[in-house]
Amino acid sequence: MSIKSIPDIFKAFQQLKVLVIGDVMIDAYIWGTVSRISPEAPVPVVNVKNREKRMGGAANVALNLQSLGAEPILCAVLGDDEGADIFEGLLEKRNITGKGIIRSKDRITTLKERVLSGSQHLLRVDSESLEPLIQAEENLLLAKILELINEVDVIVFEDYDKGTITPQIIQQTVEKAKELGKPVVVDPKKNNFFDYKGVDLFKPNLKELKEGMHVDFSNSDQDMLKEQTRLLREMLSAKFVMTTLSEKGVYIQSEKEDFLIPAYKRSISDVSGAGDTVISIAALCIALKLRSDFVASLSNLGGGIVCEELGVVPIDAKKLEVEAIKHNLQF
Repeated sequence: MSIKSIPDIFKAFQQLKVLVIGDVMIDAYIWGTVSRISPEAPVPVVNVKNREKRMGGAANVALNLQSLGAEPILCAVLGDDEGADIFEGLLEKRNITGKGIIRSKDRITTLKERVLSGSQHLLRVDSESLEPLIQAEENLLLAKILELINEVDVIVFEDYDKGTITPQIIQQTVEKAKELGKPVVVDPKKNNFFDYKGVDLFKPNLKELKEGMHVDFSNSDQDMLKEQTRLLREMLSAKFVMTTLSEKGVYIQSEKEDFLIPAYKRSISDVSGAGDTVISIAALCIALKLRSDFVASLSNLGGGIVCEELGVVPIDAKKLEVEAIKHNLQF
């Protein structure tokens, strides 16, 4: 379709299918009130008022993509356990296909349990497998990816360092995507940082950029930011590197141009999941071949919007569209 306005962009999002490869998890929330300290130990006693389980990790990228109108297909490995049953139930409830999901008796399904009182986060308990996939699991996942890649418009790697994504999976997926002319975007973590060679967009945050490049510099040092981003982009042979800068916005760089997009002032409640929103928006924009400054601007705007919510929540597409028009984002 011909794109002549921001509403046209959001309509075009609804035509896209996205393959999301990565570490999925269950985000569990226990909300309650605290009125006393335990007599057993100096810790607050939480009187539970509500419990909720949500899809997290790479599955939150799928939720964001769905909220934006696109159709996500998740490729991931779960344990063969109660957590997997819960996760697949959540997928079904949200009408997201589970055809790319594999179960393994050698892993457990990642569960992050958070205890909150009002807006105060009191405790988090994690249950997870961190070992890389064994060969049999890797082969099964790769077969799923290579089967499903034909029907999508863009591929997202959502890496949480939980072992689902391996160098072999990255290499073969990127090779196949190039062969089919389909863009690949990456939300990286430490372990596979330099394995994402030849991708279209690589999105570290500033901390990940510094750690990956083994340098430290002031968050306000724009010259170092630009130089380290250039070095990383060249090392990866990536078309774009987009570094998120928290309250300072987003910096995107290609071989020919670069843009530093400042953040909009907001009342921040919780930064959890903002990176998932950013990569989801960026992936759809890259699939539509939109300008890099627009990719960064819309992603930046969406990341800020979800930070106003408590807990990990997907972007509200209508709110994002309204704000994009209000701020007169140029595409």
